[in-house]
Amino acid sequence: MENTKIKLKGEEIVSIANAVRWDLGTDFHDTIIESIYEDASRIAKKTVKQLGEKEAYSFDLKIDKMVTSKWLGFPLMFLILAIVFWLTVAGANYPSGLLASFLIDAMHPLLKDLAAAIHLPWWLDGVLIDGAYLSMAWVIAVMLPPMAIFFPIFTLLEDLGYLPRVAFNMDNLFRKAGAHGKQALTMSMGFGCNAAGVVAARVIDSPRERLIAIITNNFSLCNGRWPTQILIASIFIGGLVPASLAGIVSAGAVVGIALLGIFFSLVVSWGLSRSVLKGEASSFSLELPPYRPPRVLQTLYTSLIDRTIIVLWRAVVFAVPAGVVIWLVANIHIGDLSLAEHFIDWSNPFALIFGLNGVILLAYIIAIPANEIVIPTVLMLTVLSTKLTGVGGESGVMFELDSVADTANVLHAGGWTLLTAVNLMLFSLLHNPCSTTIMTIYKETKSVKWTLVSTFLPIVLGLIVTFFTTQIWLLLH
Repeated sequence: MENTKIKLKGEEIVSIANAVRWDLGTDFHDTIIESIYEDASRIAKKTVKQLGEKEAYSFDLKIDKMVTSKWLGFPLMFLILAIVFWLTVAGANYPSGLLASFLIDAMHPLLKDLAAAIHLPWWLDGVLIDGAYLSMAWVIAVMLPPMAIFFPIFTLLEDLGYLPRVAFNMDNLFRKAGAHGKQALTMSMGFGCNAAGVVAARVIDSPRERLIAIITNNFSLCNGRWPTQILIASIFIGGLVPASLAGIVSAGAVVGIALLGIFFSLVVSWGLSRSVLKGEASSFSLELPPYRPPRVLQTLYTSLIDRTIIVLWRAVVFAVPAGVVIWLVANIHIGDLSLAEHFIDWSNPFALIFGLNGVILLAYIIAIPANEIVIPTVLMLTVLSTKLTGVGGESGVMFELDSVADTANVLHAGGWTLLTAVNLMLFSLLHNPCSTTIMTIYKETKSVKWTLVSTFLPIVLGLIVTFFTTQIWLLLH
């Protein structure tokens, strides 16, 4: 009997079902039809209006009418993005300061005293404490607070149902660029961390369009680059206007760089989709889920454990050897000059073509493991190459200054101009991904070729942009 039931065809099942009667005497087929009509009636009451009635939009539809509007959608999206950035940057200042005070101002001297007490050789003291430990401390102090703020907010917007609306708004732009509408989501995630944005590209089904999203995610200004952008904009861009306007102008410059990153993401996506990754943009069905209250505990777990801690751990793993390299190049001498000074002197003529300098080039080479250590490295190398006294610590010891004015004095002593600052901001946007992101790209693509493309394409673009910026500057001056 069981075998007979299994072998029944669909028509036979329907015939049997139609023969079944409910206790109330209602035909099974009629029950299904009545259920469908009831659902249709309920939906119609929410969305259809009778003549003379007010529009029967639900609360969700009223919100969607604004956030997906042709005229309001993009301004609201940029406003929300600006608020998220402001909360991230402003909210991270205090905890970053506390972490820096503990890990650097308090723990570093204690470790130095301990090393002296046990008579640790000076070179081992330098490599382990001034190099490896300080690099790790800077990464944790600068990287942890912004991620601990950005990722929960981002996950909150995801839970609320707003992020699918972002993809809806951006779909037309990315489709014209030959990319996928969901690339807007991976791009947004990249503003927190490019490695997380690369992983988020899994939501794109098309391998070609997923690869485009991965390659261009580095154009999203990750939280490791925000401190550099804000500091340089505050010193050089804000310094061009009265003090009362300096904050607004500096913030506008940083937001402009972030928007420029979105522009480059679209342009490079367009170029890739019409050359090495040629193909038609795929269509996709995007469901706009209902707005719902956030699941706080799940949000905190997802954002803090799955994203923040894992990404931070990867960055620390790469930052430790970077700190060792920083100390070594500053303390190993050939003749009267250190390795760092030799490189700076050798690369300066080349760097000046792009409106940069040898210190910046070396800092970005050393800081491949973590963008967070760029400014401390730049300051250390500037003091080393200019022989400034009374600033910073020992050779090879990264540092930051509490006063923006003091930082400006060090950079000006290193020959920095407004052109240097503008080109650094551009190069900070358009340079290779950090080593954590590079490793993540390889894990996601399983391809050395595309990992190399993702690594070197931004550098080439960055050098082209800074070269033309420098030429335009020279023509105008």
